[in-house]
Amino acid sequence: MLPRLLDLELSDSLSHAVEYNNLDRAAEIEAFVDDLMAAGEFRGQILDLGTGTAQIPIELVRRHLDCYVMAVDRSTSMLDIGRYNIEMAMVTDRVQLDHADAVRLPYEDHRFSATISNAMVHSLPEPLVALEEALRVTAPGGLIFFRDFCRPEDTAALQHLVETRAAHFSPTQRQRFTECLCAALTIDEMRHLVEQLGFPTESVSATGDLFWTWTARKDRSDAS
Repeated sequence: MLPRLLDLELSDSLSHAVEYNNLDRAAEIEAFVDDLMAAGEFRGQILDLGTGTAQIPIELVRRHLDCYVMAVDRSTSMLDIGRYNIEMAMVTDRVQLDHADAVRLPYEDHRFSATISNAMVHSLPEPLVALEEALRVTAPGGLIFFRDFCRPEDTAALQHLVETRAAHFSPTQRQRFTECLCAALTIDEMRHLVEQLGFPTESVSATGDLFWTWTARKDRSDAS
């Protein structure tokens, strides 16, 4: 098994944000929103952690008329591009951006009817802290929907994913993709984390050969 390598260079530069925004992620975004909407009912205020340039919130509010999204990221450059995307999509009344860190959220307990995240967990040295924060701000009965890369079993599997999934990327993008895969959790590691939070291990499942997905509901009796 490949060891987890947390040597990601987290750049907050505008050029990095533009390059990220220009990646062709339409199929990934559509699949995320499809699966999120199939996961169960939610409405009202949604929290998107690690929103990047806000492409998922834009797609979500286009398709789900009964929700508003608080889109959070710790990169100001990502949020600058996200602000432009939201304005161009004409959804400024339904998507709000906030500069915040997922491990120290500035929101009161039980505020959001759903908390979602795509491709953020791999960047966190201590993911459990962010998962605990996500649960804290989610209302009892609220939906939790997290998806991220799944670390490959060995170098051969890693190379295969890079060659098949990042063939059209620039050299810089390929390197970044490789680093993300090496920093990602395995399914078993993510299952161990959610078990510590009181959720069944089977709430984490494989999503294709590239991702895992955690889908759960916060206990309705949990108002602590």
